Amino acid sequence: MKKMNQAEIIGQLSKKELTFHIIATQIVLLTISIILGIFFIKDISSFFNLFRFDSSIYVIGIPNGILVVILDLFLMKVLPQSYYDDGGINEKIFQSRSVFEIIGLTLLIAFCEEVLFRGIIQTHFGIIVGSIIFALVHIRYWGHWFLIINIVILSFWIGAVYEFSDHHLLTTITMHFIIDLFLGIAIKLRKK
Repeated sequence: MKKMNQAEIIGQLSKKELTFHIIATQIVLLTISIILGIFFIKDISSFFNLFRFDSSIYVIGIPNGILVVILDLFLMKVLPQSYYDDGGINEKIFQSRSVFEIIGLTLLIAFCEEVLFRGIIQTHFGIIVGSIIFALVHIRYWGHWFLIINIVILSFWIGAVYEFSDHHLLTTITMHFIIDLFLGIAIKLRKK
């Protein structure tokens, strides 16, 4: 029996099954955040303090998210298409979804991933550990040198924004959301 890679497995999933797996993965990440938070967060108020609302969302998060999107879209235009080939996984995730569905999924993903990788791991173990683990979790990029370099750079970029914003988690959630949302919409529109 032939061993299937991740792209082949995802390619065989229905939209409903794929949505279930994406949501389940995010619930797992959030559960890990809660478990780690029990051990590493001294009190609940210090955790909720990471979600304070301030101008860094507008001054740092949104502009950095837009900058990443512009850079990525530019690179997609000038580099060979093979550089961004993840085996069709992103197309499978985004192409058949409505914009509303993309908003919901990308908001969930940005929230769950940033709570774990910035809010828990980076806050307690530093930017290097948080960024490397973030990159490692994005397993679908491992088989392609350009995509892994891209996700490592992005991970450190988001980590730097987290540090620069004085650990404002809403800033990195906003940045991550903008990146995933607009690139997801670009993928949806690309085949049309």
